[in-house]
This record gives sequence, C-alpha cells and structure tokens, in this order.
Amino acid sequence: MLKDQRTLRIVCVCLLLLVGAGAFLFRAPKLTMRPMHTDEAVHAKKLGELLNEKVYVYDEKEYHGPTPYYVSMPILWAMGVKQYRDIPDEFPLRIVPVLFGTGLILLLLLFRDAMGQRAAVCAGLLTAVSPVMVFYSRYYIQEMLLVFFTFGAIVAGWRYTRSQRFGWALVAGACLGLMHATKETCVLAYGSLVGAWICTALWSRGLEGRRFELRSYFRNLHLVGAIKVAAVVSILCLTGFWSNPRGTIDSVMAYVVYVQRALTGNSSTNGANLHNHPWHYYLHLLLFFKNDPKFWWSEALVVGLSLVGMVKALKRQVACEANFYLLRFLAFYTILMTIVYSIIPYKTPWCLLGFYHGMILLAGVGAVAIYRRLPRWWIKVPLVALFLVGVGHLGVQAYRANFRFPADQRNPWVYGHTSTPFLNLVKRMNELAAVYPGGYDTMVIQAMAPGDDYWPLPWYLRRFKYAGYSPDLLPPPHGSVVIAGEGYTEVLDERLGDAYVRESYGLRPDVLLYVYIERGLWETFLKTRETGGK
Repeated sequence: MLKDQRTLRIVCVCLLLLVGAGAFLFRAPKLTMRPMHTDEAVHAKKLGELLNEKVYVYDEKEYHGPTPYYVSMPILWAMGVKQYRDIPDEFPLRIVPVLFGTGLILLLLLFRDAMGQRAAVCAGLLTAVSPVMVFYSRYYIQEMLLVFFTFGAIVAGWRYTRSQRFGWALVAGACLGLMHATKETCVLAYGSLVGAWICTALWSRGLEGRRFELRSYFRNLHLVGAIKVAAVVSILCLTGFWSNPRGTIDSVMAYVVYVQRALTGNSSTNGANLHNHPWHYYLHLLLFFKNDPKFWWSEALVVGLSLVGMVKALKRQVACEANFYLLRFLAFYTILMTIVYSIIPYKTPWCLLGFYHGMILLAGVGAVAIYRRLPRWWIKVPLVALFLVGVGHLGVQAYRANFRFPADQRNPWVYGHTSTPFLNLVKRMNELAAVYPGGYDTMVIQAMAPGDDYWPLPWYLRRFKYAGYSPDLLPPPHGSVVIAGEGYTEVLDERLGDAYVRESYGLRPDVLLYVYIERGLWETFLKTRETGGK
C-alpha cells in the first residue's frame, strides 16, 4: 500500500510538472500579436516612470499596485533596456503574467496532500487550458499576480498548519503583503479568507461536533511574525522601497475612491457607468456566451464540477486522501468570493479570476469524487474519456480566444479592447518619422481626446521624444502631427484648414481617432512611396 501511494505521488508530481511546462508553452507564444489594451498601456507607462526615474509613486486614484513593475524591471535589465522608449515590444511585459499564470499550476505541487493527488492534477490541467485563465495570463495587468499571491498565501498557510514551521508562516505573511501591494481588491480576498475560516469552523462543529479553533493551528508568535512580514512587504512595495514614504497613507486613502467606484460602476475616466453590470454578469460569461452564429464559449465543465466538489466538501467526512477541513475552507472561500464579486456593480471580466480559480480547484476535487463513486471500470473509462474531451474543448476555446480572436468582440474576454486596425495608425507614425529630419527625436506629435481617450497611444509612441497628450482641446494646436478624438474634429478642421491632411483610424469599436498630418510632411512621405522608399 505504501509503495502504491509513493508511486502515485511520483506520478502526480511528474504530471503536474508536465502540465506546467505545457501551460507555459501555450501561454508564451506570440505575445505581441494582440494590440495593447488601454489598461496595459497605462501600466506600461507607469513602469516607464519607474524605469526612467528609478522612483515609484503610488497613485490612490489609478493604476493599482506596483508588483508587476518590480517583476518587469529585472527582465528589462537582463535585456539591456534602461529607458522606457527602448522597450522593444510587449513581450517583456506580458511574459510577467505568463510566469505567474504558470506558477498557479506549480503551486499545486505543495498542495497535493491538501486536496488529493489526483484532484491536484485535474485542477492543474483545467488551469492550463481554461480560456479565461490563459487569456489573462497574457495580459499586463495585476489580476494574475493577485490570484497567484492569494493562492500562495493559502498554500503557505496549509504547509504551516502541517509542519508548524516558522518559515511557512513568514511566506504566508509575505504573500498577504504582496496581495496588498498588487491590488486594492485584496481586501475582498482577506475578508473571504477570514469568513471561510469561520464558516468552516461552524460547519464542522455543527456537522460533526468537533471544535475547530485557530489556536490549535497557529502559534501566537508565528502569527505575529506573519503579520509583521505582511506589513513590511506591503510598505516597502507601496513606498517604492521608502523613496516615497507617503505611499502607505495613499494606499489607505485609495479605498475611498475604490469603494465609490465599486458601488456605482463609474469609470475613473469620464464618470459614465461603463462597468456597471448585473449580478449574473460573470456567471453568464462562464456558462454560455455567444456573440457570433459560428462560435459559442463555455466553461460550464469547470463550474459544474466545482459544484460537485463543494457538495463533497460540505458533506460529512469519509475516508479520503484529501483534507476535509481544507476542502470546506476552499468551498466557503469560493462561495463568499463569488457572492461578493457578483453583488458589486462594478465589474470587469478579469475580476472573476479570484473566485474562478477557487472553482477550478474544487472542480479537480469534483472530478475525482465522481470517478470514485462509479462502481465499475467500464463506466470509469468512458467518464475519463469524456473529461478529457471536455478539457480538449476548453483548450480549443483558449486557442481561439488567444490566437484567432485576441482583440475581437466575439471573444467573451475581450473588453473595451483596442482594435487591430489601430496598429495602422502606429505604422503611419513610424513611416512619417522615417522621412522626418531627426525622426523620433525631433518630430512633434500632439494628441487630444476627451477623457484621455487616446490610449494606448502613449505606449506605441514611446520612442517619440516630443509626443504630448491632453484630454482638452489645446489652442492653438501645433506639431507635425495632431491626433484628435471625435469631439474635437469640427474645431480642428476649421483651425488647420488646408495646412494639414486628415486621416481616420479605428481605436476601438465605434471609436475613431483623426490624424492631421502637416501637408509638407505628407508630401515628403508620398514622394518616398512613389520612389519605393529610396
């Protein structure tokens, strides 16, 4: 029996490593093929400030925390990049969430005894091919890092309860601190973690009559040490390693802004309720989404299996390789997170990753529970085949989402994304710079759009030394090129007249940017086209 268990553990470790490698290879290719989303470009600009000035300043109204920037810095240094304008493309940025998305699978190596060896492998496989997990593992925003640090805190906490080693308590504290340094919504996870612990204690006592006390799992000094480490890590990150001491205070004041935003769904840009969605918004995206006659999207396999896993966790204990208290904790944590995020009016698709990762873990438990309940091998074999077909279908959707429709509204995970034709505008600016005397170092570009609706231009025009941006119409407009939002075109047409040539480019669906090119520059550019660029 012991030999069989040892063999099972070795096989599961090998499978998780194999799945982790496959997940990385699935996420890493063609990271530059999708245009930058506005949010990605904003974070890239914030990274650029850190790269250029060597100082990080926390903003309580925007941007969230700095952990993606800190991880990006050594990658850029290794590439020899010292200035923002020298970042070659999106790869060194988007590889960061790729690494953390893959890391979610590798963390399962430390969690196998908690949820069961087979369940861990199933959860790893579902994480590897889940369309939403893959899509946002290629997105330069904080969400994947937040999910990783949250799971890291749970894993380290579990390892501590098993070993009582102070080191694991400190790791858990560091992960909790990194959660706060990553995104303000960590407080929802904190509350759900505490609530899940309380619910687990009450449920276990009511169902089995067993007391479930925190003191039996944590030593007071170790708990205090974990809290201190969490505070130190958070403070160091948010203050830019103490270069901006006010960062900690601002991180607290930020909750005034984010609570208002969460309750109203207001966009920080123009105050419109752009992100106000009904309570079932996330479940709709996960269960069934169809925005085209040819394709439909669903991760109902994960949601359905997670419900089975929840039921198993909440039933009376039976002989099982997993830890029932831990399974109950995961079940209550996932339920609480799902409820909280569904209630909050402010919703963006990536916000579901926190509770959906909990569903994936429970789905692994549910898959194994169903397998164990079947009495005969000839029933189990078709079930395993059916599960693998479902996994394959998720993989097909993930491929479609990331490599066929990465910026297409038919993709449920595309949200206010930059249109692919927008890259033609970027191409035009580079073509003009190639014929302008002094090129990127002298050519002047002035971009104006209501509500800063010119992003992600600052990312794409980062090589231009004299590119300026404003939400207001600046009188008089000047520059070799003027880029304007739709609200300003009537005035600019009158002011610029025949001195400029106008073109238009799609920024996002139903959003256009108008480009005014100085006539002399335009004629010079046309001559190079006529002579084949010579």
